[in-house]
Amino acid sequence: MGLKTYKPTSPGRRDGSVLDFSELTTRKPEKSLLRPLKKTGGRNNVGRITCRRRGGGHKRRYRLIDFKRAKDGVPATVKTIEYDPNRSANIALLWYADGEKRYIIAPLGLEVGQVLMSGPDADPTTGNAMKLKDIPVGLMIHNIELHPKKGAQICRSAGSYAQLQAREGNYAVVLLPSGELRRIHVECRATIGRVGNTDHQNVKLGKAGRRRHMGRRPKVRGTAMNPIDHPLGGGEGRTKGGRHPCSPTAVPAKGGRTRRRNNPTDKFILRRRKKKR
Repeated sequence: MGLKTYKPTSPGRRDGSVLDFSELTTRKPEKSLLRPLKKTGGRNNVGRITCRRRGGGHKRRYRLIDFKRAKDGVPATVKTIEYDPNRSANIALLWYADGEKRYIIAPLGLEVGQVLMSGPDADPTTGNAMKLKDIPVGLMIHNIELHPKKGAQICRSAGSYAQLQAREGNYAVVLLPSGELRRIHVECRATIGRVGNTDHQNVKLGKAGRRRHMGRRPKVRGTAMNPIDHPLGGGEGRTKGGRHPCSPTAVPAKGGRTRRRNNPTDKFILRRRKKKR
């Protein structure tokens, strides 16, 4: 999927770009797999803002995605590749041989008419899902489970992938996109290949309005606020230095460690993610 630019009829058009959606095969989603999606505006059950800069945006409907891929031994044909407003990746509609329909994350190179399979009898080809114990070492994988039968939690965004490095007993060693080397139980499932829509990272919004259409509100710098509103606020004129960057609740930013000590999952991490320099 490539990028498309327009004639610079306005500053937003000049600096913005969009995806050409050449990979998509239909505009209408499968009605049986749609659900209502209610917006929260970043507020919790008592109405307090717990996630800032949320609100507005275009109305959406949620597409039910099959992250478990537990329908073993039943072939499925790819009928359509569609846009999903709730994620950066595209989705594919599968029609199983028994008549059931399900959506999955569309991997790179998936085409309409292709037959997919999940389970131990599946071939290790793009789009097929199987347990880590059945996947050949060295392949690119995505939609990885952290706990057996819970559903995929890792590598679900556009263009992302991990690599199966080795197997040691009941655990597989997986190299994650962040550079972290992690042990994952071999009973966990993953999908072969890389997530599609790799050009998503190259899109330039061009103007603030496109961000508002996505449900994101403006961001105000902490140093521009009053002392009561932010730890970095206040002062005479412009102030700089002397204070560590943080959120309004004093959570460190720009390199501050927020992972709790003695995390029970530390034993699964063989190498921490790469530090930004």
